[in-house]
Amino acid sequence: MRRRDFIGLFGSATFAQRPASSIPLGLNTYCLRALRWQDIPLLDYTASLKLDACFLQDSVDPGLWDPSHWTKVREHASNLGLRLETGGGLFLPKSPEDFEPTVQTLERNIDRAKVLGSQVVRCLIAGERATMPPGTVEQHMETAVKVLRRVRTRALNAGLKLAVENHKDLQAWATREVIETAGKEFVGSYLDTGNPVFVAEDPMTTVEELGHLAVCVHLRDSVIYEHPQGIAVQWVPLGEGVNDFVKIVERVRQLCPPVALYVKPITGRPPAVLPVYDDAFWKLFPKARTADFARFAALARKGRPYEKHVVIEDIPGRQTPEAFLPAVQYQQREHMERSVEYAKKTLGLGVRWRA
Repeated sequence: MRRRDFIGLFGSATFAQRPASSIPLGLNTYCLRALRWQDIPLLDYTASLKLDACFLQDSVDPGLWDPSHWTKVREHASNLGLRLETGGGLFLPKSPEDFEPTVQTLERNIDRAKVLGSQVVRCLIAGERATMPPGTVEQHMETAVKVLRRVRTRALNAGLKLAVENHKDLQAWATREVIETAGKEFVGSYLDTGNPVFVAEDPMTTVEELGHLAVCVHLRDSVIYEHPQGIAVQWVPLGEGVNDFVKIVERVRQLCPPVALYVKPITGRPPAVLPVYDDAFWKLFPKARTADFARFAALARKGRPYEKHVVIEDIPGRQTPEAFLPAVQYQQREHMERSVEYAKKTLGLGVRWRA
């Protein structure tokens, strides 16, 4: 498919009116991190699966900050007929002294995304709620808005939108407030269905809060189940968790502007237990909404632990032992391909694989 034909999929008809078969489907490259593939091989792999788009996230390519490399990657994606999107990482300064360097990093990510041909620039406020700098949640939200507004002109001039990922930091209503306060004309939602479970939120709640602001949607599944110490959550291949993705995708079609949907199975990590019956947990979320938690708890009541084969050796902050690396590499690729197949055949997403 030629690039202009692909872009033509985003015509005047509303997203809800379009059949799932016309919704572009892509993959998120972070899910293949153990393979340590550079940018061009990642694009080739995406095309080999007959996908429509590639979200180049957390690139390990030595040319990451080389403008000539950006041009090469953009041309390669275009030749493959792939929509390419990308971005950076955290933008909440850890201290007042980090404010200006943070702004400069975000500006560099805007410049890189523009040359690569991306229409969005991924960014996230913080990694996790518990690791935020000292201060109240409201203060952190205000700081996030200030950082975003500092790069407003640069983003608008580049014709891009900053895509704020809902991560393990804020619940969806708070992420929405940051986006809307900063300015919807240049900030949107990188809507991720995997992270909400870490802030005790049903992914459907996230879709309903952020869908109208979405500039891209990333699909990730989870098992969610009751545990003696609270509620346990674990990411699993798409279609193998407790979420009803047929309903989620239908809600995305109803609420979101025309966007690409990306498969994003981050697996190989152990279950995490949210101590939701401990007052200390809720001190991190002082304005959490009772109805939202009730919806999340209902998912947990019908959930159960993941019972399929899985290698638990992709632990954040710890290098995968050499003996386990081949198994993790195999698993990441196999889980990606299983998830892509589910997105195509069960959810009916994607265009070019039908040809």
